[in-house]
Amino acid sequence: MAAPGDLRPGAAPPEPPMVIEHREALVYQLAQACELEHGLMCEYLYAAFSLRRGEDEGLTPAQAEAVARWRQVIVGIATQEMLHLALANNMLAALGAAPHLSRPNLPDRARHYPADVRLAFLPFGERALRHFLYLERPEGMALHDAEGFAALEVAEPVVVGPDDIVPRGQEFATVGHLYRSIAQGFRHLADRMGEDRLFVGSPRAQATGDLFGWPELIAVTDVASATAAIETIVTEGEGAQGDWRDAHFGRFLAVYEEHAAMTAADPAFRPARPVRPTGVRPLPDLEPEVRCTDPLTAGVLDAFNTGYEVLLQLLERFFGHDTESDDELAVLADAAVSVMIGVVAPLGDLATTLPAGAAHPGVTAGPMFELFYGTGYLLPRQREAWFLLRERTELLAAFCRRLPAEDRPAEVLAAVAGRLDRIAGLLAR
Repeated sequence: MAAPGDLRPGAAPPEPPMVIEHREALVYQLAQACELEHGLMCEYLYAAFSLRRGEDEGLTPAQAEAVARWRQVIVGIATQEMLHLALANNMLAALGAAPHLSRPNLPDRARHYPADVRLAFLPFGERALRHFLYLERPEGMALHDAEGFAALEVAEPVVVGPDDIVPRGQEFATVGHLYRSIAQGFRHLADRMGEDRLFVGSPRAQATGDLFGWPELIAVTDVASATAAIETIVTEGEGAQGDWRDAHFGRFLAVYEEHAAMTAADPAFRPARPVRPTGVRPLPDLEPEVRCTDPLTAGVLDAFNTGYEVLLQLLERFFGHDTESDDELAVLADAAVSVMIGVVAPLGDLATTLPAGAAHPGVTAGPMFELFYGTGYLLPRQREAWFLLRERTELLAAFCRRLPAEDRPAEVLAAVAGRLDRIAGLLAR
């Protein structure tokens, strides 16, 4: 079964170039790119958390093997989205700007981004995969988004002139178009201002592969390195020069086709848990789809969102550091990776196995990656930052130990608390 739409290059009309005439306009577009990468990463992880695990959850051996592969593909793509987020923050740092790890809480209702770009949490399935294919489609490819994702409103064309001083969001239909416009913005401003004046950020503010284990994570210090970083992002996302088979689009398409074939062979096949986006309380900017009423599940969701908060605080401190030594930067990187792998991932998977509450029979809880602060998580001074990071980590470990859990939830929470103890010890050094 092919993906919906037309996979021929050139099937969609060409996208108009963006106007980037000053540093702030370039920073603005990079911040929008950061928010997109961040939101995509959360969407993909949510889908991965929703997948069932093994024959204990009603899968046949062949189905369990396929679902495990699909999870690996989706987590791998989400990991590359985190890499892309890091590269985009390197570009911000090179311009002398602050890191940008904030974003709208999801679902985003087509107001912050162009009308054709909408983000929401979906459990794994045909609808989610159609949505992912739409978001990752290469430039020039005509596809329709999944059902329910049509633009909520028709956006008026944004007209930006070369003399405008206020940065504004400009129309883009694909992520690739956004990044190619950013690359052109770097070249244009460097030609006009000179590279020395454009790239005023300290090289020490750059994240590199030796700290995070990504060879593709390069320092951005000039037009050549900015262009190389963007080519990595575009190539991994939409493919190099239209060859999308090994890019995100092609990998999602392979999962889509295999899932369609397996569902056609067995209409009762259900690879995902009955997950819906679940919150414990209203968010400042939206009401959760499901309000959790189960005490243990509510505690796990709070622990998940707090772990996610700690992860963002660690990354903001890393990208916004000033006086940390190389050893201290390595600790921040190690702690961030440990929180992602040992705290956020197991709590996210656990939440999707737990009931949302009596008001929602048969529904399990989907963590919403809640952001508590709209302005970001930057801790600007080193001594206070490390103290607060350690304090928050210790509080979360104690919270996990207090939750009244038994059996597998108790085992997961104990392991998470132990990982948090290790992270607190690293920060205490």
